[in-house]
Parts: sequence; structure tokens; C-alpha cells
Amino acid sequence: MTDTADTTGRNETAFGFRTVEKGEKQGLVNDVFAKSAARYDQMNDLMSAGIHRLWKDDFVAMVNPPKGATPFHGLDVAGGTGDIAFRIVTAGGANTRVTIADISPEMVAEGKLRAEREGFAGKVDFTVGNAEALAFPDRSFDCYTIAFGIRNVPSIEKALREAYRVLKPGGRFLCLEFSHMDVEMMQKAYDAYSFTVIPAVGKVVTGDGQPYRYLVESIRTFPKQQEFADMITAAGFQRVTFRNLTGGIAAIHSGWRI
Repeated sequence: MTDTADTTGRNETAFGFRTVEKGEKQGLVNDVFAKSAARYDQMNDLMSAGIHRLWKDDFVAMVNPPKGATPFHGLDVAGGTGDIAFRIVTAGGANTRVTIADISPEMVAEGKLRAEREGFAGKVDFTVGNAEALAFPDRSFDCYTIAFGIRNVPSIEKALREAYRVLKPGGRFLCLEFSHMDVEMMQKAYDAYSFTVIPAVGKVVTGDGQPYRYLVESIRTFPKQQEFADMITAAGFQRVTFRNLTGGIAAIHSGWRI
């Protein structure tokens, strides 16, 4: 279920399996990430059985920042811990830089600490920002990335329009997100793991299993691959494609501002 205000006139959206007012969702999502910011990478390990690290490498390979002196400025939305941004900076040349915009101050604070620990301070800019109303001028970035974040946005449609707005002509939109498996028996097995093991282990690791339950539920209510691709096209992007990872547990969607 996506934000219904853009299509039906109703002002509702999904928060996991609950239907909430659109204005409520951001605060609820913020609470989830405030509780889990310090354990976010462990959370993704649980959600993907550790495979998310390979997915992210594949994702950044598609970004393909120039390795020479060519300037390249990427925007990583909902990337507070810096995981994608650090990979992009490492893969690119001396003039590759990334700005992070994440709505959670706790996630941004965690990312800044990690940048200092891992030697990325000064190479990545951290900002607190809303994916639905980005505080950047039109046509500012060469690439827009968002990994495991767009399903948490109250209005996916607004976020996609903002992505289009801030990209330069010729810029690329890339989204890595948990998705839907194309083999029913595999989906059932993954569901069983997701709804039983992940919240239980999350509670042991962090003392609170509820954020993990929401995140599992949010995957099930996220649009299927082709539906999401159609939403990207509706936002103005061209040459929209998607590629499943690990049988559809996750998918990478791509679109270009031509």
C-alpha cells in the first residue's frame, strides 16, 4: 500500500500492516529509527541474512562514479549511517562527493561518528532532510540513491518527484529496496523467517523487537517490482528498469532524467 492521498483523495498510508493518517507516519517511522540507529547495520544483517552487503556492492557498481578527475556529486537519501555514501566515495575519483539527506537526526549522528572512525570525515556531507521536500536546488546532483529507505516515506510519489527535481539532466535515480520474491514457496519460507526469527533476534540484540516487526511488515506492503517501476515512470523518469536480487528478496530500480 502506498500513499492513497495522491490517487484516491484519502489521506492514508501504510505503517506496516496498520493504516494510519499520512501525517502520523513520519513520526512513527522516526521513532523506529531513533530506537535502532546504533544497530542499523546489524538490523540489515538480520533482514537479509547478511547478503545486503553484496547487494550494496552491486548497487554502487551501477552508480559507477568516475574514477578520474571528473566532478561527481551524488545525493544519498535515507542513508544516515553512511554505508552507501562511503562505498560511492571509495569507488570514485578524487572529485567524487556525496551528500546524505536523512530525516532521522539519530541516524545522521550515527553516520557522522562512523565517518570519523572510518576516515570519511570531510568526504561526505551529512544533512537532516525530508525525502518529500529536499532542501536542494533543482538540477543539483549527478545521481540520486536510496537504499532500504523509500518504503518508509509517507508519500512515495512525492519522494520520486523530488528525486526527479534535484537530478541534473542525464542524472540517474537508483533505488535498492526489499521487494517480493517470484517463487511462491521461497516467499513463504522467507515470510516464516521474517515474522518469527527477525523480531525475536532483534529483541535479543537491541532489547526491542517492535522496530523489526514494523520493518518486516513494511516490506510486505511495499509495491511489487513492476508497480514501483510504473510509479518511477509516472514521476518523469525514462528508461526505467529493475533487476531482482536473490530471487526478489530485494530489487534495484533504475531510471534516468533525460
